[in-house]
Amino acid sequence: MESTWTFYIGPVAFDGTVTTMTIITLLVAFGLIFWASRKMQLKPSGKQNVLEWVVDFVNGIGKDMLGSHEAPRYSLLSFTLFSFLLIANSIGLITKLSTPHEVSLWKSPTADASVDLTLALLVIVLANVFGVQKFGFKKYFQVAFWHDPKPLLPMNILEEFTNTLSLGLRLYGNIFAGEIMLGLIASMISIGTWIYPIAIILEMAWIGFSLFISALQAYVFVLLTNLYISHKVLEEE
Repeated sequence: MESTWTFYIGPVAFDGTVTTMTIITLLVAFGLIFWASRKMQLKPSGKQNVLEWVVDFVNGIGKDMLGSHEAPRYSLLSFTLFSFLLIANSIGLITKLSTPHEVSLWKSPTADASVDLTLALLVIVLANVFGVQKFGFKKYFQVAFWHDPKPLLPMNILEEFTNTLSLGLRLYGNIFAGEIMLGLIASMISIGTWIYPIAIILEMAWIGFSLFISALQAYVFVLLTNLYISHKVLEEE
């Protein structure tokens, strides 16, 4: 089992691999969006077409969950999450780097549970903050937690905790499992040179499947983010 390298800032320990890969992911996402948004034209083509398609796709998720009136307020959040997750989920499929002492140097940041649970917690906290901003604390509490019969109030509060776990662990399980499978397929070459063609074919097929899963998980995460926000900012009729 591979480990990751650690660095310290004062007494606080940080996972060096996850921190580095998160920074790389952010730089790649920013770089691609910056490149695609240069020299925008009224009649889009090429890279601008791709960028506008992604924006429209993410905006469509928001409109389905929040309605055309509320969705624009959260479109930037959705686009940022989708862009980050799409790259973060896939970047670990590019290559595999580790030291002779089995210390991993390259992996998807979302293949780490702490990253996914932190993202999920941020989403749940932001959803509640958006609700308070829209309604004020008293009315928000009624809209988000008190709309059911009073005995269900503890269940509504518990739901905040379970939503955080399910949102984070769903992402973690899919991405982590995909990278483990790639590692197992790559280890097949130790059997002998005759297995190389089979291992390469399996590796390429699994990378293709993992890229699909990576995009799907980015979509699901953004979909659920908008769903959770809708529960906080929309009043039931």
